[in-house]
Amino acid sequence: MRLYPAVRFTLQGDEVEGARCVDCHTVVFDGTCTVCKRTVAALRGMDERSDIAFVPYQSPGVGARFPWIEAGAFEEAVHYIAPDGRTWQGARAIEEVLRILPKGRRLSVLFRMPLARPVAERFYQWFARRRRHLGCGDHCSTGLGSPQRGGRTVS
Repeated sequence: MRLYPAVRFTLQGDEVEGARCVDCHTVVFDGTCTVCKRTVAALRGMDERSDIAFVPYQSPGVGARFPWIEAGAFEEAVHYIAPDGRTWQGARAIEEVLRILPKGRRLSVLFRMPLARPVAERFYQWFARRRRHLGCGDHCSTGLGSPQRGGRTVS
């Protein structure tokens, strides 16, 4: 993975180094969710060549780096961004990540079975809404897992 400085962003007075990832893939996930972090750890284990950058959406500059993705969308689902900018979210993002990982290709084939994609997406949405109650970690008791964000339900 090669990172090259592309532009500097200023967020609320703080300068953030924006990096453009060349020839790599990016997964943006909830860095406060234990389930998400465990999933990322498993995917990292399959990423023998370190081709994928795993970035918590809470990291400074993530929104500026991927301006076409609404900020609230990061709270709702994992996102996979290909080097060419194509973007997937939810179960489809996981399918695409598995597809590019040599150790994940066999698992990605399961998504091609009849009805597998719709079932996987429904399960992902169900799980994502409840992840804060399914062993996600310390922040659950701090109120960060609140179902309402800006008048919009995201849990």
